[in-house]
This record gives sequence, structure tokens and C-alpha cells, in this order.
Amino acid sequence: MLENLLGLFVLFFVIFDPFMSLSVFTVATANMDRRERNVIAGIAVLVAGVLSLLVLLLGENLLLIFNTNINEFKIAGGLILGILGIKMVLGQSITNTSELKNNSARGIAAIIGTPLLTGPAAITAIMVSSVDYGRFVTGLAVLLVLIVTGVIFFFAHIFDKLMGKTAIQILTTILGMINICWGVSFVSTGIKAIFGV
Repeated sequence: MLENLLGLFVLFFVIFDPFMSLSVFTVATANMDRRERNVIAGIAVLVAGVLSLLVLLLGENLLLIFNTNINEFKIAGGLILGILGIKMVLGQSITNTSELKNNSARGIAAIIGTPLLTGPAAITAIMVSSVDYGRFVTGLAVLLVLIVTGVIFFFAHIFDKLMGKTAIQILTTILGMINICWGVSFVSTGIKAIFGV
């Protein structure tokens, strides 16, 4: 169980990528005081947590609604993970930070919560992992990542100064490569299950 938990923690940490979100968070909250930033951080993590919990609880029932199965979803989700990984490696943001600045505090928190933290890739990984490893281990891994993310956001001013934009981009590039690998793994597993290769 511990090995699975560690593997899933790494997977979700890579997908949630709190350091990439930290860059967006820092820019979007640059003109706010610490209290406002902490409120946004709390709401963002809460939004990500609630969405993750819903996906975890509903699981494969979501797939039944859309008349698909877990193996087809693995292939589709693997492609999404791959695309996200490529964007991370190339240093492309998945949201427009200049537009974020013009949003309300709750709007900024919601956008950071989803799609930045819990986007299509995270939803895919939660659903697939809950089937492959069980809801408890998957949920625990997501919870741990969200706690770490919350700490990073609440101490954003420290992390931003310690790491700087270059270090965050290097880390995001490495995490992007891992994301691509997980995407390939999901696609490969889905194809093998469907076609019996």
C-alpha cells in the first residue's frame, strides 16, 4: 500500500503541479495583501479538493453517463496527460495570467482550483487510479498533494523568493516529462485492454 501511495502521490503532484500554479497565483495576487492572498489560496485548494472528491466518489458512474468505459477513458486521458506534459515542457501556460488579474478574488481562486489544479488531466488520473488502486489510497494521495499545495500557496512569498521563475520552470519541465510518461502508460494500458495486445 505504501508503495502505491508514494507512486500516486508523485503522479498527482506532477499533474496538479503546484509550482506552475504558484507562478500564476503570484502574478494574479501581486497587488493584494497577505490576508487576501491566503483567502484565495484556501478557496483554490478547497475548490480543487471538492472537485477531486466528487470524481473519486462518482468514479466509473460518470463514464456510464457518457456511454464509455475505463479503458477508452484511459486512452483519452493519456492523450490529455501527454498534451499537458508537452505544454509544461515547452513552458506554455494553460491560462492567461493577464486576464486573471482582472477577475475578482473568488474568480481567481476558482480558476486556480480548476482547471489549473484539478483539470482534465487530474480528473482522468483520479478516475483511473481509483479503479486500479482503490478509492482510499487514491483519495489519500490526492489529500496529501492538496495539503502540500496549500502550504506552498500560503507561503507563496517565501517559495517565490527561494526558487525564482527559472527554478520553477526547470522543475515544471521535469514534471512535464513525467506527465508525458504517465500519459503514454495510460494510452498503452488502454489499448492493450481493448485490443488484447
